[in-house]
Amino acid sequence: MKNAGAGLRVAAVILTKNEERDLPGCLQSLQGFASDVYVVDSGSTDRTVQLAEQSGAQVLVHKFESHSQQFNWALDNISTDAEWIFKIDADERMEANLVNYLLSAMPNVSDEVKGFLIPRRICFLGRKMRFGDTYPVWLLRLWRKGFGRSEDRLMDEQIVLSTGQTARARGDLIHVIPKDLTEWTAKHNWYATRECTDILSLNGDIQVGGPAGERRRMKQSVFLRLPPFFRSFAYWIYRYFVKLGFLDGKAGLIYHFLQGFWYRFLVDAKLHEHAVHQQYLREQDTPGELTHAGGRLDEN
Repeated sequence: MKNAGAGLRVAAVILTKNEERDLPGCLQSLQGFASDVYVVDSGSTDRTVQLAEQSGAQVLVHKFESHSQQFNWALDNISTDAEWIFKIDADERMEANLVNYLLSAMPNVSDEVKGFLIPRRICFLGRKMRFGDTYPVWLLRLWRKGFGRSEDRLMDEQIVLSTGQTARARGDLIHVIPKDLTEWTAKHNWYATRECTDILSLNGDIQVGGPAGERRRMKQSVFLRLPPFFRSFAYWIYRYFVKLGFLDGKAGLIYHFLQGFWYRFLVDAKLHEHAVHQQYLREQDTPGELTHAGGRLDEN
């Protein structure tokens, strides 16, 4: 892929597994922006790798453990002389106004600026969302090579700069969801399990700064301190009514109910399930009772 900016080189990194439906649109949107494209695949069984290679992208294969570990592995193993790294998902698209802005801004930005915050907009069931606290979501997705890595989290991992300032870009990065609601709900069931693991291991440290750090700080200091189950109702009311999510029509109703209520309720349900299981294990380990493969042994 050729870059439209004279002398400017950007390496785009995409993590994939079975993304043959979404990847072509993502790659198309990178035309004129990324000089190098790296697709890091974790065992696709569809045409993902073939489509990536046909587009001119370089494909690396690595076993998936988590998004953060996979992305940091990619940073350590791609071979590029590009000055900038761009992180994009297969179901995301760069709009022309974002490409044009970045190509004009990057050559002129001061040396103190090590990264750009990109505004991401959700497109759900064909509708570009405007309300419900969904836009803009500012994400650090473009940074000078060597200055950014993914924090080590199972969910909601963000790129963290080792030093330097950030600037805000203009234009939209479009997140196209869902592929279909069946797949979306199945994926969010998987997300809920991983988020439970993150919550249970929470140490209070917030490594990421900027808008993403503020959102996480609000989640830890406000949302997670509310009573379980009640907080999913409160969050949905906040997004759908207070933040005007209802103005996005049927798509807004479906999205905010599923992502703002159902998903958060599922996380709380899994946390409750974990607590019940831990209580059961403690009861089975009651002093005065020993167990073996054949059943309970009472101490004398």
